[in-house]
Amino acid sequence: MHTIELTEDELRLVHAALHAYLDDFGHEEADVLRAVKALIAKLPGN
Repeated sequence: MHTIELTEDELRLVHAALHAYLDDFGHEEADVLRAVKALIAKLPGN
């Protein structure tokens, strides 16, 4: 396990980047969609 510290601006950037990444996938990448959604759910503020 890794721990990183992010400022509020950096956290917003990571959140936006993951959502943009998620939007690029279609139905064939269901495993990637699940992994990205699980990661987004771990972020504070969700």
